[in-house]
Amino acid sequence: MAAGKTRAVRGATLNRDSARFNLPAREADGDWLDAQEDIDGAPPPLRTTVTVEHPRTIITRNTSPDVPFDRSINAYRGCEHGCIYCFARPSHAYHDLSPGLDFETKLFAKPDAAALLKRELAKKGYVCAPIAMGTNTDPYQPIERDWRVTRDLLQVLHECDHPVVVTTKSDRVVRDIDLLAAMAAKGLAAVAVSVTSLDPRIAMTVEPRAPSPMRRLAAVRALSEAGVPTYVNMAPVIPAITDPEVEAVVAAAAAAGARGVSYIPVRLPWEVAPLFRAWLDEHFPDRAGKVMATIRSLRGGRDNDPGFHTRMKGQGPWADLLRTRFRIARARAGFSDERRRLDLRCDLFRPPAGPQGELF
Repeated sequence: MAAGKTRAVRGATLNRDSARFNLPAREADGDWLDAQEDIDGAPPPLRTTVTVEHPRTIITRNTSPDVPFDRSINAYRGCEHGCIYCFARPSHAYHDLSPGLDFETKLFAKPDAAALLKRELAKKGYVCAPIAMGTNTDPYQPIERDWRVTRDLLQVLHECDHPVVVTTKSDRVVRDIDLLAAMAAKGLAAVAVSVTSLDPRIAMTVEPRAPSPMRRLAAVRALSEAGVPTYVNMAPVIPAITDPEVEAVVAAAAAAGARGVSYIPVRLPWEVAPLFRAWLDEHFPDRAGKVMATIRSLRGGRDNDPGFHTRMKGQGPWADLLRTRFRIARARAGFSDERRRLDLRCDLFRPPAGPQGELF
């Protein structure tokens, strides 16, 4: 790795502006570059910044046939974990920011989220169904330690007996085990923990600011022992980088007490594809060609397949092989061949009390 070329503690190696929304191109002149570099010739370290966002609503709806929920909440925009494969990266282009390093360092927090959630749950005609948290950016990324937006949202759902499914790659979820265990006892909560690799070096490269794989598996065990239905997602599986670990990850998930294991082959929508290619050239030049050739095989000859029903599974011989490997690995680990259906209760839901109700 050449000094001054990349940021070792960040994920993306590039920070190009998105061209999808006709943003003006910017070029740095020589004087600016001279001023940027320090005496060692390296760029100054990137610092994470957080901007407060005040959305008008907090529940996002979807009609996708590929996901098992129709509503979700994202407490933050951007994610400091810096996972190079993150399909949410292109969303930063809506803010005139780069899906590269900006996505990892220029974050947005929604401190009004809990109040907005109460308002939406109290609306006349609201029909209860499980809410997914962590579908776009991680609800337990590092800034949650101070902002506690996710904790506030869970508190509202707990008070209303509203079902929730949390997806994260952070062991910080254990901090909220009091709420999650109480909800799980009523059939109202489940957690999915993402474990893409057991190799600390690979994990650090792919997901540079996420907790180590062992800490995530420890979180799976702690949640499971507390009675919270907990699953492991090997999402994504990256050919020739993490796919050799399929069997090991499934076995480790079983040993930690997970109820099941799922997977998704790597997806490269929009600006993620060039970011991923640049990352491959930097960190895995010996196999970059093989990785991309396999991904194109999975995606019908393209870097990405956005089609419903195929984007989450892939197609072709490599997808069939991956499916077979997971089926055999699950059977060996004691999981059922099919993923256990997750049924959370919706009949216990009570709308939040309004101003009048709070007086009595």
